Amino acid sequence: MPSRMKDIGTPTARPIDVALLASVFVVAACGLLYELAAGALASYVLGDSVLQFSTIIGTYLFAMGVGSWLSRYFERQLPAHFLRIELLVALIGGMLPAMLFLANAFVPGAFRLLLYGMVLLVGTLVGLEIPLVMRILKRNVALKDLVSQVLTFDYLGALAVSLAFPLLLVPQLGLIRTGLLFGLMNAAVAVWALWLFRHELRRLREHAFACALVLCLLGAGLAGADQITSIAEDKFYQDRIVLSAASPYQRIVVTHGKAGHRLYLNGNLQFAERDEYRYHEALVHPAMAAHGAPRKVAVLGGGDGMAVREVLKYPSVESVTLVELDPAMTGLFGQDPQLARLNGGALRDPRVKIVNTDAFGWLQQGQDTFDVIVVDFPDPTNFAIGKLYTNSFYALLDQRLAASGYAVVQTTSPLVARQSFWTVVNTIESVGLRTTPYHAHVPSFGEWGFILASRRPWRLPGALPPGLRFLGPETLPLLLDFPLDMARIPTEVNRLSNQALVHTYEREWGKH
Repeated sequence: MPSRMKDIGTPTARPIDVALLASVFVVAACGLLYELAAGALASYVLGDSVLQFSTIIGTYLFAMGVGSWLSRYFERQLPAHFLRIELLVALIGGMLPAMLFLANAFVPGAFRLLLYGMVLLVGTLVGLEIPLVMRILKRNVALKDLVSQVLTFDYLGALAVSLAFPLLLVPQLGLIRTGLLFGLMNAAVAVWALWLFRHELRRLREHAFACALVLCLLGAGLAGADQITSIAEDKFYQDRIVLSAASPYQRIVVTHGKAGHRLYLNGNLQFAERDEYRYHEALVHPAMAAHGAPRKVAVLGGGDGMAVREVLKYPSVESVTLVELDPAMTGLFGQDPQLARLNGGALRDPRVKIVNTDAFGWLQQGQDTFDVIVVDFPDPTNFAIGKLYTNSFYALLDQRLAASGYAVVQTTSPLVARQSFWTVVNTIESVGLRTTPYHAHVPSFGEWGFILASRRPWRLPGALPPGLRFLGPETLPLLLDFPLDMARIPTEVNRLSNQALVHTYEREWGKH
């Protein structure tokens, strides 16, 4: 009698239960993947990655809660409901990146509405999945074992995707292919359910046809992923795309048109071949020429090599350390013949050492000092970049600057984003450095600002390298003159604890 009771209390897991638990792993992995893809796309298009990921995750979790609550109304034919929900998640979730890319290109005003609509829909469907699986498994698994097993596989699936998404999937496949691939995985779970419950399902042929249709649609999307990307990006960028790549940090697109090559990072223009010389000459030469004979130079950011190209025009330079977070940038601009031509092969110069790491950490860990430090980061569109414009960062910069050295920081437009520009000036001064703000007109960007920082006063250089196309000794003083609409205004210090600059920048540029 005791032996029989033991058998009843601890039923043996059947193959169907093991199969369902394995499907929980796939379901969890796919659900998190769609959430991450939506967050990444939102940060690409809308900026401020912290805000976008926070709102996407919040919306997704809320929708999952709604789905879990709705699961109570599914009482009969649970395997059939599970199969249909899997197919819907596969189709909508798998198509999510492609649909959002196309919406951003053709109907940009609808992007935000479509983004949150799809996140709500996918989240609700994913919220339905796990409760249905648990109720199906409940037929033959004790409750305590059921909960622990389902949650274990659910969390393992989430862990696998959270690691693979930035390190493997996006760099190797891109967002569109990744979404479609995981949609196919969801559809495979539906096919698996079709086979497992074939004796229970009514309308077996209709369910089989639905599975085949979804698999064909997702397979066709996967086969045409390059064409989908090209259609969306050609419409968005206007000029012909000659190179595109996705890294764990950003999407890199290079176009070519009447104005020559243009570089875009996450959809934001970084330079145009036609007038980039104005920007890079203004960025580099006021600091380099004023020093006199700089030997050791560091360039932070600027993985395109354009700033390095200008630095190497000084015969006194013995070494240049280029600190660029994204190895994809330095790889492309060092090895691709079209792009290497733009920087004059600067990244292949034996004097140049490339360090692919975070500039904040690099400043913290090193001890070397430099005669000139060129800071060429993207604008502070999100908190990850905003930390590179804080007083904490500039205090580290001060420590790595030689006593007679100069640093120069590219800063946003003092005309369009006047408060942002002077916030950076105020922040640099807060760590004890002298500042010399200046600006230059770059047609692709408009009026653009720069800030020299040093411990000694900056003086106008008497000479500049030969062959410059924009700067000359007689025109350099004009860059220091700020008209009334760009003149200094009171601002606060940008700190790691508040990142006020990101909010100010977003507000000012959002007006235009």
